[in-house]
Amino acid sequence: MRNILSIAYKELVIYFTSPMAYVVAGVFLALTGVFFIDSVDQPFALASVRGLLRNTAFFLMPLIPPIMTMRLFAEEQKLGTLELLLTAPVRDYEVVMGKFMASFAILATMVLVSLFYVVVLIFYSDPDLGPVLSGYLGMLLYSSTTLAVGLMASSLTGNQIVAATVSFGIILLFSVVGNVSAVVGGAAATVLENLSLISHFEGFAQGVIDTSDVIYYVVMSAVFLFLTIRAVESRRWR
Repeated sequence: MRNILSIAYKELVIYFTSPMAYVVAGVFLALTGVFFIDSVDQPFALASVRGLLRNTAFFLMPLIPPIMTMRLFAEEQKLGTLELLLTAPVRDYEVVMGKFMASFAILATMVLVSLFYVVVLIFYSDPDLGPVLSGYLGMLLYSSTTLAVGLMASSLTGNQIVAATVSFGIILLFSVVGNVSAVVGGAAATVLENLSLISHFEGFAQGVIDTSDVIYYVVMSAVFLFLTIRAVESRRWR
């Protein structure tokens, strides 16, 4: 655990000593502010942030995590420092988990800072906090999965742009795959619907915490982190 925390701390220092974290956080909070205003400005709008959460999940989560994770392995591969890290007395899973924890800490902080909009809503109205809190829980679980996807993509290439593009494509695919289920029908439709990132988030946005949705995000995160570990391990044999 000490090695994981050390790697996570190192990555956090890199995040905060470069402008990337501040630029990404600024863009994220600015766009979520726009989503919040649009959500409460709709005719007959409910006193909720459901529109904010849905728009953030659909529009920002395919973009922000790939940007945050694209350098985590790709840059080290390009600079040749990954080999030095892998020869250090740390295990491959510790490297992966340390980098994942650092990126999740940054993204979770941005998501939680957007609770400012909820405070504004509470000040001017009387929202039902149940759906709000469940929606933010879903957003954190959603974030963990998209970050795991981005980390895997970064471990496959030494080019940051390629890593970001691959992770964006995978996240977008899992986001829209539910729409295809309406076309194919039958058992295939059920499978595609169960694979959709968005469909599993809908329950959280409506205030329903379904165990199957929680398990989905946990399992998906674990699968992509496992694939990342295997990709890092394969470099020892190249």
